[in-house]
Amino acid sequence: MKSRHRIVAGLILAAAFVAPATTIAAPKPQVGVQVRVYDRRHRDYHNWDDRENHAWGVYLMNNHRHHYEYSRARRREQDHYWAWRHHNPDRD
Repeated sequence: MKSRHRIVAGLILAAAFVAPATTIAAPKPQVGVQVRVYDRRHRDYHNWDDRENHAWGVYLMNNHRHHYEYSRARRREQDHYWAWRHHNPDRD
């Protein structure tokens, strides 16, 4: 009987030590994940969101290019885009 109590008490004690560690180590859901892109020429960061994605599409259309993702563009074209973007800000 005493051995059962020791086993149960040991399990409860182990659970008391493990429970806080599992709540701290559990990753939190990232609802507001943001992608930040660095503009080398202007030395600033931009949040890549739906608005920026739309502007990228307008930039490609104005330059008679087929649509593809910004991340697949070459560095030179990315630099051209940010120069264009600084001259064509959003109008809110």
